[in-house]
Amino acid sequence: MAQMKQKMTKYGEVIYFNYVPFKPSADGELLYVWDIDKTYLDTRFETFRGLLRTAFEKAFQKVNVPGTATLLRALQTSQKQPLYFISASPPQMENKIAQKMTLDRIYPYGIFFKDNLKNFRPRKFKRLKHQVGFKVQSLLEMCVLLEKKMKLILFGDDSESDAVVYSLFSDICKRRMSQSEIGSVLEALHVLPEQRKRIFDLQAKLPEYDPVYKIYINLVNDTDPDYYAKFGRRVLATFTTFQAALDLFQDALITEEQLIMVARDMCANYGFTPEELAQNFNDLAKRSFLRPALHTRIIAALKEQNLLPPKFSPALRPTQALQQLGQQLGEKLLGLELEDPMVMDHIDYLHDFR
Repeated sequence: MAQMKQKMTKYGEVIYFNYVPFKPSADGELLYVWDIDKTYLDTRFETFRGLLRTAFEKAFQKVNVPGTATLLRALQTSQKQPLYFISASPPQMENKIAQKMTLDRIYPYGIFFKDNLKNFRPRKFKRLKHQVGFKVQSLLEMCVLLEKKMKLILFGDDSESDAVVYSLFSDICKRRMSQSEIGSVLEALHVLPEQRKRIFDLQAKLPEYDPVYKIYINLVNDTDPDYYAKFGRRVLATFTTFQAALDLFQDALITEEQLIMVARDMCANYGFTPEELAQNFNDLAKRSFLRPALHTRIIAALKEQNLLPPKFSPALRPTQALQQLGQQLGEKLLGLELEDPMVMDHIDYLHDFR
């Protein structure tokens, strides 16, 4: 893939590598955006030593989050939609990451990196972990470059507040918040003045619309999935790639065969058991993210491949979230107006009770 590189463009601390020229032909085209660290690659850089080890790893030494390479290939082949990545890694790692993606047979249209080497100074170490401004700007840069109203499916994790990033990006595009409100939130989230200005300049270049269709958050820090209710039901917190694949399958974005391939990959190459996949299935069902019509068909297919226990059946016990939903439905029957549960009109970005 390195040979396919066409150009590198710098937008402040955002560095963009373009591999495949792409201009959508019409509004509403689907596009996938993945974070890299802890979403695609199982990267460990909580310490300075871990960061150095990650920087010096060879491409073949980099480890996938279980099932992600198989799922990414499925998305590419099933839908043939553009795929972009965003990484807070420095652009100097582009060659190794590109090599790793080639080994996994994953071919993105472009990757956004963070110009992070300048932050390897005692007074700037905190900037290494402040990703909100970088990621929001990267998403806006991408939308401006594409020049159409895209429909984005976004993948992130809970280590870098990706649910905040993706939802805030949505609010900025849709103009759900005033510029003063956005500025206050960005400042509180450690976004520097010059980056805030760039974000507002990019907002002015975009039409008013919401580009975010769905958000998947990989839980690597034991965050309670109920925390994500405040972002609306288009945000799905997942414990494994299998759960994301189940949801993508029921939305007809991957095939039954591709879902089975993800499950088989996780069992054969990462030590997952049919019992663990059954727990994953049960968890989504109890959180009411799986439509009941899916159960019989897909459970039979997974059992046939020995990927679920022979006697497995989903245990549908109402969780607290479901009980609250039942209460809301009762209020709706009484004639009270309710907010759309998929997208929240207002999100409290400044109080992170996890």
